[in-house]
Amino acid sequence: MVQSKSENNEQGGKMNHDNEFLTNLNKEQQRAVVHKEGPLLILAGAGSGKTSTMTHRIGHLIRKEGVSPYNILAVTFTNKAAKEMRDRVEALIGEAPGLWILTFHSACLRILRIYSDRIGYDRNFVVYDPADQKTVIKNCMKEHGIEDKKLTPAYVLSIISDCKEKGLTPDEYETNNSDNFRVRSIALLYRSYQRTLKTNNAMDFDDLILRTVELFSRDREVLTQLQNRFQYIMVDEYQDTNTMQYRFIRALAEAHNNLCVVGDDDQCIYQWRGADINNILDFEKDFAGTKVIKLEQNYRSHGNILAAAHSVIEHNIGRKAKKLWTEKEKGEKLKYYRADDDKEEARYIAAEIRKLSGIDRMLSDFAVLYRTNTQSRRFEEAFTNAGIPYRVLGGHRYYDRKEVKDMVAYMRLVQNPADDLSLERIINEPKRGVGDKTLAKIRALALVRGEPLFAVLSDPDVLDGLSDKPRQSLKRMTEVILELAQSKEEFAVSEIYDALLLRTGYFQGLEEQNNIEAETRMENLLEFKTVIYDYEKGKADASETGNLSDFMESIALMAEVDNHDPEENAVVLMTLHSAKGLEFPVVFMPGMEDGLFPGWRAFEKPDGIEEERRLCYVGMTRAKEALYLTSAELRTIYGKTEYTRESQFLREMDRSLMEGDAIRQGKFNPYSSEKESPDAANAPDFRPFAGLRPTRDRIHTGPSLKGAELAEGDRIRHTKFGQGVIAALDGNVVTVDFDSGERKKLALDIAPLEKV
Repeated sequence: MVQSKSENNEQGGKMNHDNEFLTNLNKEQQRAVVHKEGPLLILAGAGSGKTSTMTHRIGHLIRKEGVSPYNILAVTFTNKAAKEMRDRVEALIGEAPGLWILTFHSACLRILRIYSDRIGYDRNFVVYDPADQKTVIKNCMKEHGIEDKKLTPAYVLSIISDCKEKGLTPDEYETNNSDNFRVRSIALLYRSYQRTLKTNNAMDFDDLILRTVELFSRDREVLTQLQNRFQYIMVDEYQDTNTMQYRFIRALAEAHNNLCVVGDDDQCIYQWRGADINNILDFEKDFAGTKVIKLEQNYRSHGNILAAAHSVIEHNIGRKAKKLWTEKEKGEKLKYYRADDDKEEARYIAAEIRKLSGIDRMLSDFAVLYRTNTQSRRFEEAFTNAGIPYRVLGGHRYYDRKEVKDMVAYMRLVQNPADDLSLERIINEPKRGVGDKTLAKIRALALVRGEPLFAVLSDPDVLDGLSDKPRQSLKRMTEVILELAQSKEEFAVSEIYDALLLRTGYFQGLEEQNNIEAETRMENLLEFKTVIYDYEKGKADASETGNLSDFMESIALMAEVDNHDPEENAVVLMTLHSAKGLEFPVVFMPGMEDGLFPGWRAFEKPDGIEEERRLCYVGMTRAKEALYLTSAELRTIYGKTEYTRESQFLREMDRSLMEGDAIRQGKFNPYSSEKESPDAANAPDFRPFAGLRPTRDRIHTGPSLKGAELAEGDRIRHTKFGQGVIAALDGNVVTVDFDSGERKKLALDIAPLEKV
């Protein structure tokens, strides 16, 4: 199974001998299991059997030490992990009534259901989900007259969530940030949002922990009751705790000081969503008399893989000293391949999988772990062409991603404005104020007229019957699509795509959200330009002229392939973040290049490289038997092809543990207009793959020519049709007699024109 844990020493079922809770555990695991009193820090490396150690420790406390299950609290991060831990405890000792093995949010919810009246909430309070939160914040924005063009609901909610995770009130948020309109507006909305929740006797998910900590600080009697109950506390994945989770645990543990935390600072890869690595690094300072036990024996990977992973992670300054080892054989050396470009990189990996798969290996034994979701497309295409089944875990197939489907729908409308299905998909993407009732009326009118929806929406009389927001936004949308549809043969596919991204407001809507999810969607949209450029380059190499209709046909097969059965024998594609906790016999890590991995964001903050290095370590330690590392000398991202420099993580690895292409020591400037050797001198202002940032400068923003700058008789140049003479000007439309003999009418704000 792909998701099996790597703890080969873990035991299930009851054991009837005296040392049942120590059987088949190594020396350090046994020390952790029998530890009873005082704070305990278990530094559990990747694949070191931490879950087995935790469950055996709980069983030992109950069966051997006589601790009541009622006095034990174990918390973790996911319902799945909590269920697995409970099942394994019950497999050891049978049912344990009163034992709490819960997520942080579930534990806090239980506490608040009992004591919420102490902080002014009825015990039957409701918990708002993200959809409810969005409704509340939208109402708050309306109340205060704040337009979502300036602050989107998603962005405001992300700031509020971040504040709550850090325990910041609206006033503290406002004080801690520079005085500007945005900060003042968010603080105002934060206050209004909280008032609304309180009035509705409601909490959001962040409130569950925040209000529990508030309860502890305001009501000493309640805290004392809970401290007396939970005399033994265990926390899993402690390196991923945030500020409020830390305060929750510390408050409960301070009376008896019997706190056991399990984690690995080398696997702290979620700082971008609030995890504070200092919680585990400073544990010994925070809890006097801490006993530290290191689980360094790995039961998952061969020796060379572990040694190579350590040669990378040891470069981190902010870490506890430890080194994984194994009794397994050294195994194969790591294999490194430097491809000419990212297409060849994907083909190489597909060929290796085809070569290695067979009697001894199933396809599900292979995993491709990449840094960004946009990388999946190359592998999806390469595997499809090679006939290799695959499945994408922790995300959608590239062509199944919402934003990609939306833009394909826009392009289909340009190709065929009578496509009602595509129009219904994007009529409210981005939000245009078109509700279900309005859409139903438009459908009914189209049915009566016997016309496509687009024809109905193009009628000024129909639009005049709508309220202001949908009228204006639909008018802009239909005008853009109509302009492009009427002159689609005159534009390159990439120009049509760029015009749709910008002029429909789709890209701007994502920019305004200003959060990680929106940025990922922007990355996917800009990566789609690479698909288009590949198509256009292929046509140019074949001395052919591509067009929109031909391009849409070319992606139809790729876009419409059904998802694979999740249980089928297939190669797994997933991000490195999603792979944490999993294992695979053979792992491929592509894109080992500065700017991609480590990513460009890492160079913008002091500890960014260290977190990226931890992510590299996590990826490497997913491999059990074989690990492949690849990079591409040329990579096309967002439609721009750039030279790359091999990742600094490759340069940090112990070369004696690797075979294949030599990692080059020379540095070079990937931004030179000349094709340089990778051994060329590095430019002093080198910024690794700065171009990866998903900004609108990757989109053609239209020509700078305006009607006022042109006159009849002026010579102009079109990127596709060459040079010509302006025959007529009519507002935004210019008529050009090209030297080829063709006469074309072009829209000035779209057409790629320059004055000669």
